[in-house]
Amino acid sequence: MVERETWATRVGFILAAIGSAVGLGNIWRFPFQTASSGGSAFLAVYLLAVVVIGIPALLAEFVIGRRTHLDAINAFKRLGRSQWLFVGALGIVGSFWTLSYYSVVGGWVIRYVVGSLNGNALVAPGDYFGAVSAGPEAVAFHAAFMLITVVIVALGIERGIELATKFMVPSIVVLLLGLAVFAATLPGAGQGYEFLFSFEPGAIASNASTVIPAAVGQALFSLSVGFSVMITYASYIGKDDNLFTDGVTIAVSNTFVGVLAGLVVLPLLATQTGNPGEGGPGAVFVAIPTALANLPLGRVVGVVFFLVVLIAALSSSISLLEAVTSYLVDQGLSRVPTAAGLGAIIFLLGVPSAWDTAWLSWFDGIAVALFLPITVLLVVVFVGWVMGRDAMDELRQGMGSDGIAPLWLWALRTVVLLAVIGVVALNLYDLFLTPEKGVYIVPPL
Repeated sequence: MVERETWATRVGFILAAIGSAVGLGNIWRFPFQTASSGGSAFLAVYLLAVVVIGIPALLAEFVIGRRTHLDAINAFKRLGRSQWLFVGALGIVGSFWTLSYYSVVGGWVIRYVVGSLNGNALVAPGDYFGAVSAGPEAVAFHAAFMLITVVIVALGIERGIELATKFMVPSIVVLLLGLAVFAATLPGAGQGYEFLFSFEPGAIASNASTVIPAAVGQALFSLSVGFSVMITYASYIGKDDNLFTDGVTIAVSNTFVGVLAGLVVLPLLATQTGNPGEGGPGAVFVAIPTALANLPLGRVVGVVFFLVVLIAALSSSISLLEAVTSYLVDQGLSRVPTAAGLGAIIFLLGVPSAWDTAWLSWFDGIAVALFLPITVLLVVVFVGWVMGRDAMDELRQGMGSDGIAPLWLWALRTVVLLAVIGVVALNLYDLFLTPEKGVYIVPPL
């Protein structure tokens, strides 16, 4: 029997988990979701969701993974709850589904690295994005991104994922900090900060059905909760790791990068358009090149920026593919052909999103509005009420104090459970009972 892989170091696990969280969900998705969902109102709900739902749910997935040391499906079997296998399977399907369109956006980033290098992306950013975001070129770069993802996952945990993320995560933070400083010097940047931080409680109440699901969905998406990713990653760690400390470190790091990305993109939107509320999936790909076009070293900065965005995208995409690959590897299949075969299938599933951005929006809506919250709800119920004290005992291992574990279990059974039920109900209401808003139910024709 082949020995199962593990992380070489605890730092490697933390950086890989941060890398999974700190990806396009922060640098691409967070700014445009903030811009299109009310700015400060969205940010307030997002931060609350990270603390109330995100961290407890993240720890729940950690508990399942470390207790079983198996993939997200077989973990439930080892726990003696085979009837719950579908929960891990649903998360893996969510990873598979999400990576199909996530890879398309990753392909855009590759295209922008090239476009910044030759200067084409900086000439007319809006027109450039419209030209490269869909069609044959988008399909080709989608394929290139998937190929890079497959190669890293095929190399394994220590030589592939851990080695890559030890370089990726620090690079992302350093460059974003530099760009945030640059954005702060631009005229009109204050409008972006005001949009992000001028909190009005009434804005949440008046737009609750839009802001709350969007913010909670973003919190889950950016933490990689609900994809079975964190179950998979935690299955490679030892019993002496402090899961609570690791979980909080990952959540804080992820949130910091998301807000930092907002401090880059929203001021740039305010500077270029006068309205930071003008978001959309292309916000990063239009605002950044527009600002860089005015810099003497715009091409160089553009290449470096989009290269780091590419690194961020890869740090998440490898975790999504690993969640699926891990299951088949645990069944005895060889890692390299498994990763390659899954990559090919995911590429084909993503072709519609590469061909038409309307499909990409539809895939994203299904993932964030249905797959994520429903999977998180099921994980919360399972860990809180089925595992119960066993889950609490697992969290205690590696901790210097016993006080947090009972509080976490109580919160999981009550506050977190009720909050996730509320989010699922809002999403279902939004999608099925408000036809004018439920654009995700019917695929674009």
